[in-house]
Amino acid sequence: MRMMQEAADFLRRHDDFLLLTHVQPDGDALGSTLGFAHLLHMLGKRFTVAVEEPVPDRFRFLPLADAVRLAAEIPRPFASVVALDCGDLKRLGSCAALVAEDACLLNIDHHKTNDQFGQINLVDADAAATSQIVYNLARFMNVAIDRKMATCLYTGLLTDTGGFRYSNTTVEVHHMAADLLAHGVAPYDVAERALETLTWSQVQLIREGLAGLKRDDSGQIAWIAVNREQLARAGATDQDTEGLVAYARNIQGVEVGILFREQADGTIKVSLRSKRRVDVGEIALLFGGGGHARAAGCILEGPIEQAALAVLAKVREAVGS
Repeated sequence: MRMMQEAADFLRRHDDFLLLTHVQPDGDALGSTLGFAHLLHMLGKRFTVAVEEPVPDRFRFLPLADAVRLAAEIPRPFASVVALDCGDLKRLGSCAALVAEDACLLNIDHHKTNDQFGQINLVDADAAATSQIVYNLARFMNVAIDRKMATCLYTGLLTDTGGFRYSNTTVEVHHMAADLLAHGVAPYDVAERALETLTWSQVQLIREGLAGLKRDDSGQIAWIAVNREQLARAGATDQDTEGLVAYARNIQGVEVGILFREQADGTIKVSLRSKRRVDVGEIALLFGGGGHARAAGCILEGPIEQAALAVLAKVREAVGS
């Protein structure tokens, strides 16, 4: 309650907000950020939404997505900043340069590895999604939720619960979803765009990735490695790798699925997903990353084989294989 009150007071005191989220934003990052933008609109506040890279095509249906600006196009820093779904300042990428030195920053997040980098921290590791925290804040402030805000927040909730399949799907999650549907969300339209639709390049990348899918002797760990050559061959972008890790995690008997992706600068982005026992957030933290117990990530130096050896050693310890 105290954190909610501090966040509400911050929003009432300030104006001309900069809204930021993490690099390579997913459904909850964009859903919570754009849902928050609608909240500010309802409060009569001015705001700018900035991202490092263009909004992925699958999320361009979100209301206000066309108002999102690239960080490189914004000429000045902001004194009132809200960071959403971001565990630390590094995850803001180049957007961090838009935060004024004397800025007051509200940090809204649900990652348990969040390092409390804001002057005000509305962080709830028990929330299924950052969109759930934004929803609770809107209700706390008695801000009316319209169809546009509801669509953004539902998208965040849907994607971060894996279509209401992951272990973070609670009674509260379903109550929130029901309320958002009552505000006019079209659930099939959201699910089709956010979860089901694949581009041809994504299909080609899935084929590339599955050709090299590996499983350890215990059968509890599976992983996929994708390099720049494979991305180019598939005509795919880094954004097209979203969801690829699920093919490793979803194999019967596998507890931890991993995706190793070579980035343009030669570093290796590691995405970890677990089913029930292993806290992959703790593993990611060992390598300077973070996340949740069931979904986390980190970045290591290349080459990809070396990064895989280091991460797999820690994962094997965690699963006891």
